[in-house]
Amino acid sequence: MIRDARVLREGFVPREVRHREGEVNGLANALRPLTRGDPGEAVVITGPAGSGKTCVSRYVVDRLREETLDVEAQYVNCWRNHTGYRAAYRVLEGLGKAVEIHRQSTPLDELVARLGAHDGPPCVVILDEADQLEAMDLVYDLHSLSGFAPVLIVNREEELFARVDDRLRSRLRGSHRVAFDRYDLDELVSILEDRARWGLVEGAVTDDALAAMADAAAGDARLAIGLLRNAARDAEDRDLDRITPETVHAVEPQGRAELRRKNLESLPPHQHVLYEIVDERGPIAPGAVYDRYADRVEDPRTDRTVRTYLSKLVDYDLLEARGTTRDRTYVAVS
Repeated sequence: MIRDARVLREGFVPREVRHREGEVNGLANALRPLTRGDPGEAVVITGPAGSGKTCVSRYVVDRLREETLDVEAQYVNCWRNHTGYRAAYRVLEGLGKAVEIHRQSTPLDELVARLGAHDGPPCVVILDEADQLEAMDLVYDLHSLSGFAPVLIVNREEELFARVDDRLRSRLRGSHRVAFDRYDLDELVSILEDRARWGLVEGAVTDDALAAMADAAAGDARLAIGLLRNAARDAEDRDLDRITPETVHAVEPQGRAELRRKNLESLPPHQHVLYEIVDERGPIAPGAVYDRYADRVEDPRTDRTVRTYLSKLVDYDLLEARGTTRDRTYVAVS
C-alpha cells in the first residue's frame, strides 16, 4: 500500500504548498533582497501548531536557494536546541564552521564571534519554536550580524516578546510579520489527497477516510498527516486493500499518543518539570504549579514565564486548561 514513505514522514517538504499562497509570498518577499546581495530583514512567523509554519518556511528557503547560488540556509529546532549555545553550534555545524569547537569548554561568545566572521553567502537561519530558547541573546546577535537573516517561528507573538529585552523588542517590532491560521476541513482534505497520491498506491484510501482524518485533526496538518501515516501502516499490517473511516477511528488514539510522545520527548528541562507536576497533581492551579516547580529546580523562571510555558504545553496537547482565567486549573492529557 505504501509506495513512497518519505511523503508521510514528519518534516517532508513538498514541491507544492497548498492553501498558503499569501504566506509563501509574504516570506519570499521579505527574503528576496538576499538574492540581490542586499541584507534580508528579520521575519516573525506566528500561528497555531500544525498550521504549516515550518513547512512553508523550509519550502520558501528551498525555492530561494534554487534561484541563486549565493544564499545559505540553516534550520534549528529550538525545542531540541533550547540553549543559545546549542542553537549557535547547530548553525555553525551546518555551515561547516564547527571544526575544533570543544562543546564542553568553548564559550558562547566565541561561537557568536565565529558567526560574525562568516564570509560566505548570506544565511537564512530558521529558528523554529524560537520562544523556547532559554535566553534570547542569540536572536539579538543574529539580528545584528549583516550576513544573517533570522526567521523566528512561534505560536503567538506575545510569547516571543515576553521573553526579549527592550533592545531586541525595538528591533523586532520593525520586522516582517507572516501570520498563519488553522486549516479548514476542505484544506486539510486536499493536503491529505496530495500525500495519499504521492505516497500510497492508487485507490488506497477512500474519500470518507480522508474526511475523517481531517475532521479528527481539527485544523492541525501535522496530526492529520500522522493519522494518514498510522492508518497506512495499520492497513498494511492487517493486509487491507483500502483505508476506510473505520481504519482511521481505530488508529486515532495511537496517532494522538504518538504526537504527544514526540512533543513530550522534545520538552526543555523546565517545561518537563512542569508537565511532571501537573501529571502528578492535576487538576492543579497555576500558582500551585509554580510553588512546586520552584521547589524542584535550582534556577526557577518567573511566574509569568511559567504561565507562558503552561500555555505552550496546552498548545501541543500535553496539558488541558480547564475553567476561566480566574479559576483555571491544568490536567495532563492522557
